[in-house]
Amino acid sequence: MAKIRWGVIGVAKIATRKVIPAMQCGAYSEVTAIASRDLGRAEEAAAELGIPRAYGSYEELLADGEIDAVYNPLPNHLHVPWSVRAAEAGKHVLCEKPIALNVGEVRELMAARDRAGVKIGEAFMVRTHPQWLRAREIVRSGELGEVRSIHAHFSYFNRDPLNVRNNPAWGGGGVMDIGCYPITMARFLLDQEPRRVSALVDLDPDFRTDRLASVLLDFQNVQVSFTCSMQMVPYQRLQVYGTKGRLEVIIPWNAPPDAPTRIIVDVGGDLSGSGQRTEEFAVCDQYTIQGDLFSRAILENTEVPAPLEESILNMAVIEAVLRSGRTGQWESCDTAS
Repeated sequence: MAKIRWGVIGVAKIATRKVIPAMQCGAYSEVTAIASRDLGRAEEAAAELGIPRAYGSYEELLADGEIDAVYNPLPNHLHVPWSVRAAEAGKHVLCEKPIALNVGEVRELMAARDRAGVKIGEAFMVRTHPQWLRAREIVRSGELGEVRSIHAHFSYFNRDPLNVRNNPAWGGGGVMDIGCYPITMARFLLDQEPRRVSALVDLDPDFRTDRLASVLLDFQNVQVSFTCSMQMVPYQRLQVYGTKGRLEVIIPWNAPPDAPTRIIVDVGGDLSGSGQRTEEFAVCDQYTIQGDLFSRAILENTEVPAPLEESILNMAVIEAVLRSGRTGQWESCDTAS
């Protein structure tokens, strides 16, 4: 079976602890090289993960003619520069979310993709997890009636001054890091774009990054709200409410790779839960699925799971949320910015 040969630029934890081990289990993906600006760190990661080649610079990896695609888990402000360079080197690119800092940067990526004739996609692994595919199927089936509201929560605690998420110049902050998930999945479930957004945003007094955001998205007939925070108790959940029932995703974002996942569907119409059922999904690793679907898109010349046309719409909402946090006003989601 043909496999896509992947190179990884950077030794970020998301790469070494989650994405690379998962991709190594894929049917269509193999990780053949890893690079760091510190050769020792690259060699250490390569030895630990069984990766054949290690490079002491990103440029060396991009020059490797035996690499078909690059996974980019670098800090947010480096996503676009190095994804563009990878594309210019003829490599397909899977880049971590958020793929850019603004709509304009996504347009840069689109131009680079089209010039180079490669595929570039955003690493929203949740979009291809079976629990989310089933949730969307239920929402669209009408079993819940007409969807009126979606509410989500995502939080963890991080006040490490050295962590990239606490650096505003590097695209830090909670909305960029985790608020992007309820935004993209509300759009995924509803297959619509919000007309406008309103947000309350609290900034860390030292880092000046958004540490708490409460957001309202106006989808015209559906109201979507979510809270995200980098300085709250770790917790995550998403609920969909319709005229006939509700749906709950128990672990929406960090689905475990070693345990089943569950969603709850309740169409009983009473508070006792008489019409409640639980649907369970077999153990799977969403990063393995993501990698293999991207690799298959390359092999079969089909669309990647989260193309840039999707990214630019999501980034427009993220920008509107942050803008509303500054202005205190409703803001439109403008892809022309």
